[in-house]
Amino acid sequence: MNLFDRNDVIKLAKDLYLIEGDNNARFPFCNAFLITGKETVIIDTGIGTDKLKDIDQEKRIDRVIISHSHPDHIAGYGVLRDRHLMLPKETGEEVNDLLLLGTRLTGSQEDGEKWAAFVKNILHIEPLRDPDGRYGNGDILDFGTIRLEAIHVPGHLNDHYCFFDHESKTMLSTDIDFSSFGPWYGNQECSIEPFIDGIRKVMAFPYEQVCSSHKSPITGLAAKDAFGRFLDMFDRHRQQIFNLCDPGATLELMAEISPFYGNKLKGTIVQDIFEKNMIQKNLELLVRDGLVVNEKGFFKRIE
Repeated sequence: MNLFDRNDVIKLAKDLYLIEGDNNARFPFCNAFLITGKETVIIDTGIGTDKLKDIDQEKRIDRVIISHSHPDHIAGYGVLRDRHLMLPKETGEEVNDLLLLGTRLTGSQEDGEKWAAFVKNILHIEPLRDPDGRYGNGDILDFGTIRLEAIHVPGHLNDHYCFFDHESKTMLSTDIDFSSFGPWYGNQECSIEPFIDGIRKVMAFPYEQVCSSHKSPITGLAAKDAFGRFLDMFDRHRQQIFNLCDPGATLELMAEISPFYGNKLKGTIVQDIFEKNMIQKNLELLVRDGLVVNEKGFFKRIE
């Protein structure tokens, strides 16, 4: 089958395509973006190894761009390890070692070892290597008919980027993903308020369609509404944690209640470590804003 006749390939503009990830692009998979023209470029490699091999066999991929160093976005990279690799300027050398990357994302070496074992043995993810080039905020990645402006959106992750094609007015919003879960900020380095600011920065671009790493493309006013609902989820998360502070609870008790994952992933790194981080980040803001008091690890609402 011709690459462009596949049901999982969506044309976004001339020489720009969305490749749907396996399992409807749910973690540990994600969508990728394919650029054709004077060279073939793929943004993120988490669509599924077999699919990645098929696409590379039909139209050899020359360049790999990674939007950020979360595992679902680097999965499958080993298939294209010999191709030109571009990483964000904020991405450190720890992406070359799964233990170091896990320590960065979880916040401790002990948890980093658990994370590394999970992504290596269960997800079969390989580390990256030193890049051949880097990009930063505001840089224009020129591929002929497609010229992408790189937009730094920290908060989700320090090296998280979105991309905008001014010609077709297409926003590749990566992990501003419009999922029903809402914004994800479970790593230690994540931060809620920079994430919100980054989303608003992306919303200020004159987009006509928005394509994320985990959903189908959205166009026109529906895209604006999707951004609004995604931002509203920050308030919903905050309210969930605020409610748990009446009559009060410790961080550990809140994590046992599992307001975000509903204990669907209990006993996994995702729930045991990352959900606790999301709870903690909301608690910090509630305490800062004078809505909650921390009494020796017991958080309760201020009446």
